[in-house]
Amino acid sequence: MPRGLLFLQYSYLGFLLLHQRNNNLSDALKKLKITTTDSTADSLEGCLDCLLQALAQTNMETSEKIQKSGVLQVFANLLTPQSSCTAKVANVIAEVARNEFMRNPCVDAGLIPPLVQLLNCKDQEVLLQTGRALGNICYDSHTLQSQLINMGVIPTLVKLLGIHCQNAALTEMCLVAFGNLAELESSKEQFAYTNIAEELVKLFKKQTEHDKKEMIFEVLAPLAENDVIKLQLVEAGLVECLLEAVQKTVNSDKEEDIAELKTASDLMVLLLLGDESMQKLFEGGKGSVFQRVLSWIPSNSHQLQLAGALAIANFARNDGNCIHMVDNGIVQKLMDLLDRHVEDGNVTVQHAALSALRNLAIPVVNKAKMLSAGVAEAVLKFLRSEMPPVQFKLLGTLRMLIDAQAEAAEQLGKNVKLVERLVEWCEAKDHAGVMGESNRLLSALIRHSKSKDVIRTIVQSGGIKHLVTMATSEHVIMQNEALVALALIAALELVTAEKDLENAQLVQILHRLLSDDRSAPEIKYNSMVLICALIGSEPLQKEVQAMAFLEVVSKLRSHENKTVAQQASLTEQRLAVES
Repeated sequence: MPRGLLFLQYSYLGFLLLHQRNNNLSDALKKLKITTTDSTADSLEGCLDCLLQALAQTNMETSEKIQKSGVLQVFANLLTPQSSCTAKVANVIAEVARNEFMRNPCVDAGLIPPLVQLLNCKDQEVLLQTGRALGNICYDSHTLQSQLINMGVIPTLVKLLGIHCQNAALTEMCLVAFGNLAELESSKEQFAYTNIAEELVKLFKKQTEHDKKEMIFEVLAPLAENDVIKLQLVEAGLVECLLEAVQKTVNSDKEEDIAELKTASDLMVLLLLGDESMQKLFEGGKGSVFQRVLSWIPSNSHQLQLAGALAIANFARNDGNCIHMVDNGIVQKLMDLLDRHVEDGNVTVQHAALSALRNLAIPVVNKAKMLSAGVAEAVLKFLRSEMPPVQFKLLGTLRMLIDAQAEAAEQLGKNVKLVERLVEWCEAKDHAGVMGESNRLLSALIRHSKSKDVIRTIVQSGGIKHLVTMATSEHVIMQNEALVALALIAALELVTAEKDLENAQLVQILHRLLSDDRSAPEIKYNSMVLICALIGSEPLQKEVQAMAFLEVVSKLRSHENKTVAQQASLTEQRLAVES
């Protein structure tokens, strides 16, 4: 037989089959629409099988026909636990809802309430198809997912996971649902009232396959953002599971093991962000978890070094923990870690280690110990860094270290390279955090050292204008720090700084601060103290007289804050004498 003829025969056969299939689908839709009330289960099943067959071959086209036929409204009545067709109806809904354009019609047909009710039935196939249908209808819609949460699906699904944990398909359906719902903040409270932590940890312990563990991790991560659930997960034994996962994967080069190591150690750090869960795991610094995390810092894995340093930064969130850790040698471990990352180091590890050192330096008793251990010198090695996150933590660490430490503040304040770098960063307008911390450290060097040499170094490096600008900050604490530093400059080295203070228009700024009713009492007080110091300079005194300060200051004598009122009287007397 000629080939062309054979092809025509096959084409014609295909056409006939397609025509037959379309006829069958149309008949099935008609039957479903007309006879649902009278039809037998067998005839209904036949119609549903026909729909499922058509959906398997041309899902989108079949879905459109189902929508136009008006059958979706009929499905709402077929979704009953008593019907033997329920699983197939839910399956059809799940298949059509894979198409985005079908999701709203499913909602409009009133399918969500009966599907939610079916989650209470015992038939595992019905549960599976119902879960698929709800998942597909509500996919990527926070509004519909919130509706499900309000309808109470979370406790129901958690219960299902516990009952049917042997059924892999149902378990997977529950995990996918949890993963979607857990992204919504409103779900966390409901999850916290269930035994989800216990169920997930139990499930995790049974898993050997990487993919299954990954699915559970995807649920755990958003849930662990909630402090109540963090504690529940710790109490359910998740930490031990994570430590074991780290132990098994740390020396592996396999891609999936590297991914699991990262996920497990990141989740461990997340659990430590909760105050209660962190303190429970710290156990006075003697806890096995704390000791295991310490062992991550000298590891050769960058991921574990990072997680270890972040964990220490999280443990260092109260003075008691900080003091214990410094007394037990943690500082040297962190400095050794930083040393390994000075040249072309890992930026995230640098940032994490500096964060930990900054937190450890907060308690007063730790500052001198950390300075003696050489922390300032270790931190200064990163002065060349061009990475804003590292710069920010470096500045914060130094500022914490020199707080009330005159000798250290003087030593750092005379370090020309440091001061020049600070002045440079004071202009980092693209990085507000770095700019703010640079200004604060510049001010701190003067305030804590009270040293003429430090002031001269800062004047020579061009730092005065930045301190004057800092006095106009929107943050009262920064304004205050700037004014105190400027008052010390005026008291100790006015002649040296005179020209820079004039160029920076300090007198005009002080006039504005005193005239502004919104200025905090401490700002007004320190501005007046500074004015009294500035009139020791002839050019600055002329500026003060030209700006009619007496009028502004005399109004402040009746200020509601007594300290401000008293300083106003003193300043007025001083100005009157000098005029």
